[in-house]
Amino acid sequence: MSGDQIKKIVLAYSGGLDTSSIIPWLKENYHCEVVAFVADIGQDRADLDGVEKKALQSGASECHVVDLREEFIRDYVYPTLQTGALYEETYLLGTSMARPIIAKAQVELALRLGADAVAHGATGKGNDQVRFETAFTALAPQLKVVAPWREWDLRSREALLNYLKERNIPTTATLEKIYSRDENAWHISTEGGELEDPANAPNKAAWVWTVDPQDAPDKPETVTIAIEKGRIVGVNGEKLTPYGCLEKLNALGAKHGVGRIDIVENRLVGIKSRGCYETPGGTLMMTALRALEQLVLDRDCYKWRQQLGHEMAYVVYDGRWFAPLTKSILAAAESLAEEVDGEVVLQLYKGSATAIKKTSPKSLYSEEFATFGEDEVYDHSHAGGFIRLFSLSARIRALRDQKK
Repeated sequence: MSGDQIKKIVLAYSGGLDTSSIIPWLKENYHCEVVAFVADIGQDRADLDGVEKKALQSGASECHVVDLREEFIRDYVYPTLQTGALYEETYLLGTSMARPIIAKAQVELALRLGADAVAHGATGKGNDQVRFETAFTALAPQLKVVAPWREWDLRSREALLNYLKERNIPTTATLEKIYSRDENAWHISTEGGELEDPANAPNKAAWVWTVDPQDAPDKPETVTIAIEKGRIVGVNGEKLTPYGCLEKLNALGAKHGVGRIDIVENRLVGIKSRGCYETPGGTLMMTALRALEQLVLDRDCYKWRQQLGHEMAYVVYDGRWFAPLTKSILAAAESLAEEVDGEVVLQLYKGSATAIKKTSPKSLYSEEFATFGEDEVYDHSHAGGFIRLFSLSARIRALRDQKK
């Protein structure tokens, strides 16, 4: 596709060095109008202050800032939480869950403005290029996709800074940046610097949101989380929106150093990467939901929910949010969540969140049956017949082997 066939591009813009460089690069190489699209998904407010001015100074004809915070938590995070998805057993998918809502809003803006193409600032080494472009294809295959990092020869931070300097485009970026970070309402991730060697422990500067567990309060704190149909609806007796619940739990979790992980993960493109992730409120939500499930889901349903979570983790990580498979998994998880009503009390202390109380009107727990004391509802003699039938295949195999 030659540049003269594209007249207008909508760029996913953050205000950072990369996307600030992409705007003039697109104009020079595609000779087209560039519209900046900024997704407000709960990142640091400082990143949004003056972002429109930055975009226009970089050469954008317009800049649209769209508030997606509530929708992000309600329609992307909460459904994923119902499945229990954890990528490679630890990662709460903070970056992965944000990409489909950004791509969707970007496509909607592009179609509304009559744009020919969409562009992103993801590199050719990462997962995000796959997530963005898979979503673009699923939602509006007629739009062209431009990925500058796969085309240009700007390969370093210094090169990008020089590129902007030569064009008299102002930037607050410097060469001293150590880490690469991604932030939204759900989490913040940190990569680069000393973290590029897995043998190095992270520096204190690698952690942004959460208090070091060693420096967290010496006194435990409890928090009560209300849940309806597998969704967090209130904190400490106060009914809140999904985003409001997350904000409150983020503050509580961060105060006690909850939600830190330091992992080496397998990227979709085949590279292993190391990062430090902080998800304080999300960790509290996940802990509360799984604790309540212990009360209300029977053994088969709980196992099925685990299987859904395992599959969903890869679906979300791989950027297949708008695929039929995702719709099917979410429908199954929502069905199971019909029973997940109740309250969970978590104890927060020095980096840990422990469920210490849980109640539910849908509970299957029966003290009458479970007691170690005397009861009148359970006949112990019945267990012998159950065990004989349960182990029947092992008995038949053993008898066969004895005859041999």
